Amino acid sequence: MKKIDAKDGSASNTPSRLIDARIKELGDWRGETLAHVRKLIRQAIPDVVEEWKWRGVPVWYRDGMICTGESYKTAVKMTFAKGAALDDPANLFNASLDGNTRRAIDFHEGDKIDDKALIALIRAAAALNTSAAR
Repeated sequence: MKKIDAKDGSASNTPSRLIDARIKELGDWRGETLAHVRKLIRQAIPDVVEEWKWRGVPVWYRDGMICTGESYKTAVKMTFAKGAALDDPANLFNASLDGNTRRAIDFHEGDKIDDKALIALIRAAAALNTSAAR
């Protein structure tokens, strides 16, 4: 499996294409999960900006960072930059619960994603950024 290299100077290495490549590179349930989460983010916020940070982490922005989509051996982690300030009525947050700022959702193989609740959480994170930007 070839590692994704964002520094080869190629114009084809836009953040969106690098994220596409990461999904393909993973090639298993993690790639499927990351692709699904990405689809929900784009559905929730059609004008979301995708970035590629920290040596290979997809990051989504709108008036500030909304969340990241990290992939690990046993989990896909969706970390919300200002998650501690968000209401989570569906109790989606299950990781990074002790900090004062971030909150995360760890998805493991076989987990069912509550699309409706996750879209609501993504929209709430974007709304928080928008209110803080004013």
